[in-house]
Amino acid sequence: MGFIAASPVPPCMSLDVNAPEPPELEPHFDPDEYEDANVAGDDYRRNELEAFFADGAWERAFAEWSEHTDVTAADYEIVRDLGLFRQFDFFWDDFADRVGYHAPGIPEDWRERDLHPDLDSWETVSAINAGLTELGQVVCDVLEAEYVDWEADYDDPEDLPDFD
Repeated sequence: MGFIAASPVPPCMSLDVNAPEPPELEPHFDPDEYEDANVAGDDYRRNELEAFFADGAWERAFAEWSEHTDVTAADYEIVRDLGLFRQFDFFWDDFADRVGYHAPGIPEDWRERDLHPDLDSWETVSAINAGLTELGQVVCDVLEAEYVDWEADYDDPEDLPDFD
């Protein structure tokens, strides 16, 4: 009786591409307009975040993401051709004391809209959308770990009960 070894799970492939230009953040856009965001405050600090991008935060985060992403070179070309990297939004969420983001994605009606000639399956759409979401989180993590040094301006309400 022979031994059959289980095939290992293939590791994520590294994506060997140059970082695209960072997104230009709209300073007055309210992130509460996104379906997936609930942000308190009105100072989103986008100018400071763009300055961090100019200082290398975007490239550093993109390099980290590209080392571990499942996005293929073909997927990357689709994202680049569609200008999706430029559609990211990053903002300071003062209430949560964190950098928030909104990742762009390929819409559900991509077939009807004939968005890109190489976009041909839900598997590709899902991989791209998941990859963009992961990139957004990596950018936030890099910003918070290496660039952002401000704290939330949250003040405790004076009328909280004393539980001592």
